[in-house]
Amino acid sequence: MSPTEAALDAAEGSAAAQARQRIMTAAMEVFLRDGYLGAKVDEIARVAGSSKQTIYKRFGSKDKLFEEIVFDRLGGIDQVFREAIGELAAAEDVATTLRMVAHRFVHLLTRPAQLRVRRLVIAEAGRFPQLGRAYFEAGPERVHAMLAACFAQLTERGLLRTTEPELAANHFTWLVVSIPVNKVMFCGDETRFAPEELDHFADTGVAVFLAAYQVR
Repeated sequence: MSPTEAALDAAEGSAAAQARQRIMTAAMEVFLRDGYLGAKVDEIARVAGSSKQTIYKRFGSKDKLFEEIVFDRLGGIDQVFREAIGELAAAEDVATTLRMVAHRFVHLLTRPAQLRVRRLVIAEAGRFPQLGRAYFEAGPERVHAMLAACFAQLTERGLLRTTEPELAANHFTWLVVSIPVNKVMFCGDETRFAPEELDHFADTGVAVFLAAYQVR
């Protein structure tokens, strides 16, 4: 392949990726506004500046488009969690590193884009139980499993005391994120928290966690 052909292929690939993202962004907007049943592919195409035929060609069906949106959003946060938990597993100063992890978690999980996906999956869990289970397994359950393994390592090193690491992982995440996440889930995207408020939730959540699990 010549350099010119390679450049053309790269440009076409970039254009296709951008078109795909436009469709997914438009679909998210329409699904949130109209619900899954009320969302029409014609309307998604109009919002995306695309065509109904293009959407079916790229995604196959409205069901598949819905699933793609959900798992696309999950993929991005997995790497952030994995990196943060990896730093925690190797930490010597557990309290400081836990606060760092908590800050990342609460800021990431309260992003409007993440909460919209969560709200959408919950709203359609009765119609798509398999998607709800898959979201739970790939999102919360996966994060708690990684955290639990980390807490077990820190317990073996004598830095934490967790007899039930998975339960401790759930305690940690809910102490840190439950207040802002629950408020936004019920009250909508207009509910916002200042960065310092989110950091305060993280710091106080870690303080409660350490009171229960830190070796003294």
